[in-house]
Amino acid sequence: MQAVIMAGGKGTRLHSITKNEIPKPLALINDRAILEWQIECLKANQISKIIIVTGHLGEKIEAHFGNGAGFGVDIDYYREVQPLGSAGALHYVKEWLTEDYFLLVYGDVLIDIDLIRMEQFHIEKQSMATLFVHPNSHPYDSDLVMADESQRVIGFDSKHNKRDYWYNNCVNAGLYILDSKICDLVNKEETVDLEKELLFPLVSKHSPIYAYSSPEYIKDVGTADRFSVASAELSNGFVAARNLKKKQKCIFLDRDGTINRHKGLISTVDDFELEDCAIEAIKKINRSGYLAIVITNQPVVARGLCDISEVITIHNKMQTLLGEHGAILDDILFCPHHPDKGFPEENILYKIPCNCRKPGLGMIESCVNKYNIDLAASWIIGDTTIDIQTGTNAGMHTALVLTGEAGKDMKYDVQSDLTGSNLLEAVEIILTREDELLNGLSGRH
Repeated sequence: MQAVIMAGGKGTRLHSITKNEIPKPLALINDRAILEWQIECLKANQISKIIIVTGHLGEKIEAHFGNGAGFGVDIDYYREVQPLGSAGALHYVKEWLTEDYFLLVYGDVLIDIDLIRMEQFHIEKQSMATLFVHPNSHPYDSDLVMADESQRVIGFDSKHNKRDYWYNNCVNAGLYILDSKICDLVNKEETVDLEKELLFPLVSKHSPIYAYSSPEYIKDVGTADRFSVASAELSNGFVAARNLKKKQKCIFLDRDGTINRHKGLISTVDDFELEDCAIEAIKKINRSGYLAIVITNQPVVARGLCDISEVITIHNKMQTLLGEHGAILDDILFCPHHPDKGFPEENILYKIPCNCRKPGLGMIESCVNKYNIDLAASWIIGDTTIDIQTGTNAGMHTALVLTGEAGKDMKYDVQSDLTGSNLLEAVEIILTREDELLNGLSGRH
């Protein structure tokens, strides 16, 4: 791919750092300009041909990077005489585009991403535009992307809209792979908003626009507070560790009786209620570097008590409630099947044996492939022996919580590696053990 970096903004929100003496993309974060971090990521993903769109103080960017040879890349520049919005410059840069598609990134975004994975997704979906999306800690004031089960974008919900529904925490992160033909939709000297004036109309015309979801690091560092947070996360290794080229560690979470209160088979959204400690527990996982992924058996579908869409609504409620307090689930997988037949209202389509139903490993194997997870470094937390057996089958560490069924289901004769009174205590024990292990290793050197 080629890359286009939009680096023409004034950066008024970052004035305390730039003091209007340098353009925002040249602000130093851990002794390197934001743009340098971006270019390093592009190089690591075999992207060496870069077009930088400059504007305010753009001559300083051009002087810093030159033709890019000193940074191992090839850079061309387009200087906006007047601001053209987030996509107006695409009319002018298209003459430099030699491939069918290109990467678009904004100059105030810190990234460390396996872009080759995203590119493969774009190709497989035959996408016209692929949006990098992720759950974030403040979905309530973020623009949301709505996608179907194939990840095809079907709509957007502005942060300015009143939300009176349970929603999926799926936020547009500001990184795109775009078909070069999209540039033809932009007219000369036209100020264009990429999302509102290009992507929204394309979605409404049912064009193939897709959402690529990933837990990798991408952060808008356009404010002093975000700049400071990103600096700390660079220093402690959190940024680099999230890149999916590197093995990930994960805490897999059961749902009923672990995250939410046990009420038998939950088939309506009104029955879903978080455990008191769930929010703080998941926030601790988020800060730790572990992924937080829910894997749950939901035989309510096979039993005919509700359909797939109702389970998704319940999960949207879970994400909304967690997101209101800054807690993030990196993914949610559920098995709708059940092998036993004989219930009068059952849905025969889902009354089948499968590999995804715990203690089968289908859901876990899917996550391993998608997120490059190291199971030997990962955990599963649940309230039943089914969860513990799942972890044992997968070669993971296991933790039982004494909420929900508290291991009294007696389905399997297994012993967990640890027991916590609830999810928060189990997470705290896991993280304490990890700290002790790391401190022990550092003490040997």
